[in-house]
Amino acid sequence: MSLPKEPRQKMINIMYLVLTALLALNVSAEILNAFKTVDRSLMTASGIAEQKNVDIFKSFQRKLDDPKTKEKAEIWMPKALKAKELADNVYDYIEALKQELKKESGLKTVNGKEEYKEDDLEAATRLLISRPPEGKYKGKELFDKLNSFKAGLAAIDSGIANEIVPGLPLDLRAPKSNTIPKTAQEIDDWTYSYFNMTPTIAAITILSKFQNDIKNSEAQVVEYCHKEIGEVEIIYDAFQAFAQSNTQYAMPGEQLVITAGIGAFSKAAKPTVTIDGAVVPLKEDGSAEYKTTLSAPGSYTKKVKISFLKPDGTTSTVEKEVKYVVGVPAGLVVSTDKTRVFYQGLDNPLSVTGGGGGGDEKVSVNIEGPGVSSKKTGPGQYIVNCDNLGSATVIASDGKNTQKIIIPIKRVPNPLATIGGKAGGPIPANVFRVQKGVAAELRDFVFEGVKYDVISYTLYCTGKGFEETPGIAEVAGAYFNADALSFIKRCQPGTTVVIDEIKVRGPGGTRTLDQNISFTLQ
Repeated sequence: MSLPKEPRQKMINIMYLVLTALLALNVSAEILNAFKTVDRSLMTASGIAEQKNVDIFKSFQRKLDDPKTKEKAEIWMPKALKAKELADNVYDYIEALKQELKKESGLKTVNGKEEYKEDDLEAATRLLISRPPEGKYKGKELFDKLNSFKAGLAAIDSGIANEIVPGLPLDLRAPKSNTIPKTAQEIDDWTYSYFNMTPTIAAITILSKFQNDIKNSEAQVVEYCHKEIGEVEIIYDAFQAFAQSNTQYAMPGEQLVITAGIGAFSKAAKPTVTIDGAVVPLKEDGSAEYKTTLSAPGSYTKKVKISFLKPDGTTSTVEKEVKYVVGVPAGLVVSTDKTRVFYQGLDNPLSVTGGGGGGDEKVSVNIEGPGVSSKKTGPGQYIVNCDNLGSATVIASDGKNTQKIIIPIKRVPNPLATIGGKAGGPIPANVFRVQKGVAAELRDFVFEGVKYDVISYTLYCTGKGFEETPGIAEVAGAYFNADALSFIKRCQPGTTVVIDEIKVRGPGGTRTLDQNISFTLQ
């Protein structure tokens, strides 16, 4: 089946082309949902660029306070702030335009959620193309603001005009088409190509694409200004006293070690803290606090990994082990060995020690729960397998004492999807073009050797090199297919690549990751 050639379709994405071709089969709901996915990915990418700018401006302030760099910072920070002002103004204008477009499509709020006619084919035409009194003709105003934004960036500094502006992702050339009326002017050509008879959700996606171009353009200019002074610096703006011991359970004759001091924290350092592979949320001061309720007796180790941004702009990772012991008043001990939980789909070790400490020869053990099975592997040693989430009950008795422990059954944590070992952010275009596909890694998990296979994902390419038609490829398996590789070959500095709807197969079956990977090519 050949793809439609209408200009509005060329300027959205392949999914919209499929929608137009298959309208008679009533698949519009699925295609409209695809537009929502693209829109979310674009807004995520814009947020990443915005956070990058925030970090650089913090470093600008530090440069102003440093006598060694103050003179240069006083020259370049106002130029960076001007770029931010220009970007914020046009970004906010487009955000208001998106809201106005929703109102043209019958926007209403139901149970606190916005609802509007997403497949309205006339709202975008009426708002952006049609002249009064039939419409509002906002397309010309949008074009003028985008054009003024680009010209405004060029006017900030001659170096920016010569080195940065020519490569910006914001391209205002009208897409090539043979269907635009010959009487239309240049601006009308541009507006017609993007928005004529375009469904509302698709038009909103196009506007989000322009917002993403604006944020990436701002980021490139701000980074250029900052590099004229020096690298990003991290300011440690929160402090906290700490005191910790080497153990929470000791016997006579054992050594107790206490470490105390002051810790410095910084939100700008973007610390990421994981414990046994699970991300721990940060507190206001930039530190992380992990709490857990202890249940099964035994010795335990928690693997802690801390990744943070160093003052020189590089990322550093520190790994620690926190060990502790959960005791019982009697001599009967039931321990899950590695964790305080059982994991679905894994071989979970369980130890049972009798009152004499010599194994479970005199101990009866019963392990119950839906989908729970177990086998004895040695004196006092068991392997427990769990098919379902929920809990398992372990009942152990040595004739004198009885232990009944309820152990939660949890799903193995989601893996981290990466390309070339990175989960997003800026990347040189030549480095990205040689990547082979998407990997799923379960990092810092208490069980070693747990594997996940990537079974499918969607690749989106927007920005530089994809001004007329965003590149979208549905990929089965981990490796890029022919469609994806054809788009990747076109990637260049200024291109934004998003990997979304990532499905993996591992312990517990198939799951879709609550993660997308967004790269800004440089």
